[in-house]
Amino acid sequence: MSLINTILATLVTLGVLVTIHEWGHFWVARRCGIRVLRFSIGFGKPLWVRQGKDGTEYAIASIPLGGYVKMLDEREGEVPPELRSQAFNNKSVWQRIAVVAAGPLVNLLFAVLAYWFLFSLGITVVKPVIGTVEPGTIAARAGLESQMEIVEVDGRAVNSWDEINLALAARIGESGNLVIRAGDPEAGWLKTYTAPLNGWSIELESQSPIQALGLIPWRPQVKPLVGQVIEGGAAETAGLKAGDLVKSVDGQTVEQWMQLVSIVQQAPDRQLEFQIERRGADILVPVTPNSRTLDSGEVQGYIGVGVESPEWPANSLRTLSLNPIEAFSSGVDKTAQMIGLTLDSIGKMIVGAISVKNLSGPITIAKVAGASAASGLESFVGFLAYLSVSLGVLNLLPIPMLDGGHLVYYIVELVRGKPVSERIQVLGMKIGMAILLTLMSLAMINDIARL
Repeated sequence: MSLINTILATLVTLGVLVTIHEWGHFWVARRCGIRVLRFSIGFGKPLWVRQGKDGTEYAIASIPLGGYVKMLDEREGEVPPELRSQAFNNKSVWQRIAVVAAGPLVNLLFAVLAYWFLFSLGITVVKPVIGTVEPGTIAARAGLESQMEIVEVDGRAVNSWDEINLALAARIGESGNLVIRAGDPEAGWLKTYTAPLNGWSIELESQSPIQALGLIPWRPQVKPLVGQVIEGGAAETAGLKAGDLVKSVDGQTVEQWMQLVSIVQQAPDRQLEFQIERRGADILVPVTPNSRTLDSGEVQGYIGVGVESPEWPANSLRTLSLNPIEAFSSGVDKTAQMIGLTLDSIGKMIVGAISVKNLSGPITIAKVAGASAASGLESFVGFLAYLSVSLGVLNLLPIPMLDGGHLVYYIVELVRGKPVSERIQVLGMKIGMAILLTLMSLAMINDIARL
């Protein structure tokens, strides 16, 4: 059932984002008087086709990894004289710019509206209260302590650990002072802490920016109770099931989830004997963790299980609910923050501050889509907004074959007063294809490695 849910969530995710992207191109093209021949969601053989009254052929194709809007264009085939005024290539350069830019811009607008919806609806978050500060870490040297609540990072107000993660992610690979304001807001005292960074490098595959800083968020005591078992993982192979309570491993009593995680991580490819309680009975289950190698060269064990979420005390949660105007403003701000973070991450990946191992492809998108859909509407809409920002920003990059590459050609045409030559455009397309294939290959390799 989880596989079916993942597939459905992926199809909905890609279907929504591709549809609104292509609709942006389509809507502006029609407003510019361009004849649209086909509006397709997906590539390859059409599974469903309908001829609209407007003369456009609407289709859903078999490969749901994109879509396209095919417009009348003399460069792609013969156009009857009476229709030449409706051909894309015969429109002004400003109209062509508008059509090409519309797709990515609609993706960004969708993100604003998605965040607006969430902020208007009201989202419940965990207060960013520190549970533990790891000794010798950046956070410890800055003076942060357990039970403090973080309220600002680099001058930006934060309300949750997710917001702190985003603020910290923007500092990866950088040097200088990280400024954190924390304390006890309810008691009325706050203090500013300064954490010097020196080319801050972290392993995003195995740790979040919060963990890399040396912070462990406060959480209620988490029992070693299995909540989810990942298909094909070591835990499923061994026979562990959701609802199993781990009581000991190799005779060592286990009382908390993170204690179990630590034991497993330190035992890659080594058989462990789990004593578990299942439906009131104690049984022994031998489990051999799989292994993975981190960027640092460390080999770490994992078994493919998730924890059963504990109940959070009401005073550790806060609900963020804004009126429609405030929610829209926050949606714009959140989208702008995500755009900046995406561009910043791309730049840092180019210069090597962030590993290309963090590139993700369709497998990772499918897994995250399935997980976010299972977590509820709030998580799924948030993921849609994040992915829509990524799609919009990536399509605006000045790479031939992408919308941004076409925009570069049209801007050059504006400056020169004549179009870029066909020879240069063909060469650019070949270069763009090579870049995209390389990136797609890296993303797929990373996806497979994560499996």
